[in-house]
This record gives sequence, C-alpha cells and structure tokens, in this order.
Amino acid sequence: MRYTFLLYSNEADFADATEADMQQMQEIYGQYIQALKDADVFVDTDWLQPSMSATTLSLRGGSKEVQDGPYADTKDQLGGYFVVDVADLDAAMAWAEKCPAAQYGLIEIRPSAMPG
Repeated sequence: MRYTFLLYSNEADFADATEADMQQMQEIYGQYIQALKDADVFVDTDWLQPSMSATTLSLRGGSKEVQDGPYADTKDQLGGYFVVDVADLDAAMAWAEKCPAAQYGLIEIRPSAMPG
C-alpha cells in the first residue's frame, strides 16, 4: 500500500541556516532516502521551495483567482513529501519515525486513494 508522508515545519526555524547547515541536512536526508531504497519501499520524494514562492489557483465560482504565497497563513508549512510502498500503516509509521523531519516538525501520513 502506498502512503505519502507530508512534511510540515516552521520555515522560520531555517531562516538563518548556513550553507554548511543545508549541506548537512541534505546528507541526513540522503541517508534516509538510501535506507528507503535499500528496503525497496521508496517511491518518490521532493523538497519544496519556501511557501512564499507558491502560487495558488482556484476556479471556484467560475472565475480564476490567483494568489501569491502560501495557501494558508500558518506557522507550519508543507516543505516536502515522501511516497513509500509498504505493507500497512504500522510499517508506514515505522518509516515516518525514521524521517529526519520528525525531529523538528510533524509528518502527516496519508494512504493513497489510487488503486494499486
């Protein structure tokens, strides 16, 4: 079963990150990605630009509305995701616990609605 881990964190916590900090974070995530691949459960991942780079589009009410910036004005923003293919929710939670994002943010775990 496929699960998506939606990674949320406070972008302000990373505002003062140095190049070395970012390099270290990439190495930590690289190790996590490799562990997922080694276990043959990795499907996909992406690290998103900050929420201020977002554009939101809606056609509700028949007219196009475009908004720059994040959809919601909240402290925690979606910063990336992982998609894994594991046996069940318990296995998904076990992998989510190993995700570096769990140390500084929160991870929403959602099962896929697409047929397997």
